Amino acid sequence: MTVKRLTKKIRKGDKVIVLTGNDKGNSGTVLRVIGEKAIVQGINIKTKHMKPTREQGKGSIIKIERPLHISNLRVCTEDNTPVKLKIQVNEQGHRSLFYNKDGVDVLYRTIKK
Repeated sequence: MTVKRLTKKIRKGDKVIVLTGNDKGNSGTVLRVIGEKAIVQGINIKTKHMKPTREQGKGSIIKIERPLHISNLRVCTEDNTPVKLKIQVNEQGHRSLFYNKDGVDVLYRTIKK
């Protein structure tokens, strides 16, 4: 069985919007990408109960962001509209990410090799 390497279109610092789930329609900034999942600031917040430790002394309840699958996220443009990114290869063989706006391809960013 061969594993196809996926090009990651979402990376740290991108502004994304959630497509499915409890936080559908909310947007945030990607804090970290772990494999095919991403942690988004202020999205998918879960409660975690912490046991008491010798350093802290008391237990606590904290709220942390949990990872979301990248397929449930869509990149946003400056005007907060979700766009679908496409890969294009130019004459020199460099790859770039583009999205279509009003029938015109707009450059989102280039992909490093």
